[in-house]
Amino acid sequence: MINMMLAAMLMTSAPADTTISLNAVTVTGQQHHEYQMRSSQSEVQVSHEFLQQNFSGSLMQTLEAIPGVKAMAIGSGQSKPVIRGLGFNRLVISEDGIKHEGQQWGDDHGLEIDQFAIDRAEVVKGPAALLYGSDAIGGVLGLYTNHVPTEPFSGSVQLFGRSNNEQIGLSAKVGGRKGNWFYRAHATFIDYADYKVPTDSIQYYSYWIKLKDQRLRNTAGCERDGSVTLGYAGYNFHTDIRVSDSYSKSGFFANAHGLEVRLSDIDYDHSRRDIDLPYQWVNHLKVMSHSTWQNDQTTLELNLAYQNNLREECSEPVSHGYMPAPKSSLERRFNKSTYTAGVGLRQAIDKHELRGGVSGEYQYNRRSGWGFIIPDFETLSVGGYVMDRYTITDNFILNAGLRYDHVSTHIRSYQDWFKTPVGTDSIYKERSADFRGNFNSLTWSAGINYSIGLWVLKANVGKSFRVPIPKELGADGINYHIFRYERGNAKLDPEESYQVDATVLWGNDVFEVQVEPYLNYFPNYIYLNPTAQYVEGLQLYNYMQAEVLRWGLEAQVTWHFADNFEANAQGEYLYARQQSGEKKGYTLPFSTPWAVDTGVKYTFDHKGKGFVGLSAHIVGAQNEIVPPEKPTDGYWTLNLSAGKEFQMGNSKLNLTFHADNLLDRRYYDHTSYYRLIDVPEPGRNISLMVGWEF
Repeated sequence: MINMMLAAMLMTSAPADTTISLNAVTVTGQQHHEYQMRSSQSEVQVSHEFLQQNFSGSLMQTLEAIPGVKAMAIGSGQSKPVIRGLGFNRLVISEDGIKHEGQQWGDDHGLEIDQFAIDRAEVVKGPAALLYGSDAIGGVLGLYTNHVPTEPFSGSVQLFGRSNNEQIGLSAKVGGRKGNWFYRAHATFIDYADYKVPTDSIQYYSYWIKLKDQRLRNTAGCERDGSVTLGYAGYNFHTDIRVSDSYSKSGFFANAHGLEVRLSDIDYDHSRRDIDLPYQWVNHLKVMSHSTWQNDQTTLELNLAYQNNLREECSEPVSHGYMPAPKSSLERRFNKSTYTAGVGLRQAIDKHELRGGVSGEYQYNRRSGWGFIIPDFETLSVGGYVMDRYTITDNFILNAGLRYDHVSTHIRSYQDWFKTPVGTDSIYKERSADFRGNFNSLTWSAGINYSIGLWVLKANVGKSFRVPIPKELGADGINYHIFRYERGNAKLDPEESYQVDATVLWGNDVFEVQVEPYLNYFPNYIYLNPTAQYVEGLQLYNYMQAEVLRWGLEAQVTWHFADNFEANAQGEYLYARQQSGEKKGYTLPFSTPWAVDTGVKYTFDHKGKGFVGLSAHIVGAQNEIVPPEKPTDGYWTLNLSAGKEFQMGNSKLNLTFHADNLLDRRYYDHTSYYRLIDVPEPGRNISLMVGWEF
C-alpha cells in the first residue's frame, strides 16, 4: 500500500514490460512478481488499453472485471464504485493523486469524471487511510490523466455507441511537447436514450406499471466533459496545472418518483431521448496543480486543488404531507466547494525509504430548494503521516507507518419552510439541529513482502477510521429515487476498522494462480438500518452503529493452454455479520453475493493486437438479508468481446466490440435499488468503439 500509492501520488509511470491478462483485465507493469513486491497490499494496475478494450458504458462497469470490484449501477448511464462490498464514503476516488470531492453521499449519480481522459488506473483493495485519511477505509480507486506527450503533436478520436440505450458518443484529445513544455486538451460528448429491460411491466408497492417498448421512461441523459493541461517536465523538476469541467444531466425513472406520476400532464412516452421532470444535473469544476522536484535520493512534491460540485434535482411541484405545493420545480440544490493542499517527501537512506507528508482539506456545502435531506455544513481536516520501507533483500521487504488526523465538522440547523401541526399549534419543524464535532484518530499500517522462486507472499495489517459524514449525522428527508425516508443520528462516533489481508501468488509461463483472503473488524460500523415503519409513504431507514465482522477472499486462475489460447476463472466471496445491536446475527443491507467469472480468449497474432473472447458471469442467490429486506435469486449471463488494432503508417485504428447479456436474460442485482420496485437489470447490450490514434 505504502509504496504503490505514494508512487501514484508522485505521478510516476510504471514501465510496460509485460502484459498479464486476468479474465479480460489486462494489467500492465513490470514483471508481475516485481510489481507485486512493490506493495504489501492487494493492488491492480489497469492500462489505458484495457480501458479502451473493455468499454462498458461507465468507468466502474468497465472495471468490474477485477475481482472484488463492483459497479453499483443507477440506471444505464451512472454507477458508483464498490470494493469488497464497501463504497460511497468508505472509498476514496483519487485523480492524479488528489482526492475527488463531489456529493459522495448521493446514491443516484456517478463519479463526475471523464472516463475517456484517463490514461491508466490503480485499484487498492483494503484500508488506505495512511495516505488519504478518512474515507479510505475500504480502498482507493486511483485515476491518472498525467501522460506527458513526447511528440510535437499527437492525439486520438473515439466514436462509440451502445444498443440498449441507443448511446452515441465522441471523445477527442490532442497534446504536444516543445522542449520541456507540454500541453493536453480533451473533450467528450455523450447522449443516450431510455434504456430497455427484459420485462413489459414492473410492480411498485403492489401497483402494476406497464412499460412502453420495455423501456424505463425518462432514464435518458447526456454528458459533456472537457479539460486542458499545461506543464513543464524537466530532468529534476515537473509541474503542471489542469482545469477540467464535467457536466451531466439525466432523468429519474418517472415511476420511481412515486405514484403521483399518474397525475402528471407530462407525456413520458412521447420520446425516448428527451429528459423530462424529474431529472438531475451535476457540474464538477476542478483546478489542480502538481509539482515534483527530485534527485537520486530525494523527492519533494506539492499538490494543490480547488473543486466545485454543483448539483440540482428538479421535480414537479406537488404537495407532500403538510407541505403545500411549491412554486418551482427546484427540489434540491447542493453547492459544494473544496480546497485541498498536500506536501510529501521521500528520502532514500541505505536500505530504508522514508516517506512523510502533511495534508489539509476545507469544504463547505450549501443547500437550497423546497426539499430537504441534508443540511448545510463545513468540514476542516488536517493530517500527517510517516512511513518506512525497509528492504532487507530484494526478496524480503518490510514496511510500516503511522498517521494522525484531526477533523472538525459544523452542521447548520434547518427548519422547514412550511408549518406542521403539533397539538393545538403549528410550528416550523426543525429537521436538523446545529452540531459541532471534533474528531481525532491515530491510524497505522504494517506489512511484509516475500518472494521465493515462483511464489510471492504478501501480508498487511492496519487500522483505519472514517468520520461520520453530515448526511449520517443530520439527514431527515425523502430520497425518492432509492425509495426510502432517511433519518440521521447526531450521536454517531467515528467509524474504526481493523483489517488483515494477504496475497499468495504462484505463476509461470503457463499457469498463474492468485488468492487474496482478508478479515475486517468494525467495532462501530455505521449503516442505514431498514425498519418496518413508513414515513410519507416510503420505508424509513435510520442510521445506526453496530459491531461488524467481515471476511472474504478473491481468487483467480489463468491458464495458457495452447498457442494464442487462454482460459481463466476468478471468483469472490464476502461474509458479513452484525455482532451487536437490534439486528445482531444478521448481515448488512445490500450485501454482495458470491460471484464467479470464467471464460476463454483467443489472440489473433503474436503481438496480442487482436482477440475474441467468450465469458460467463455467474452470481449466487443472496439469502443473507436484513429484515425487512428480501432475498434475491442467483443468475448467470453470457458475454462476447472482440477487438483488433490496425497499424496505418504512423497511426493506429482500434475496433472494439462487446455483447453483454448475450441471451437477454432477466435477472436482479441484489445491490440495485431498482430491485425494490421489481425493475430487472438491462437486457442485451451491444457496444462498439472505433478509435483513431495519430
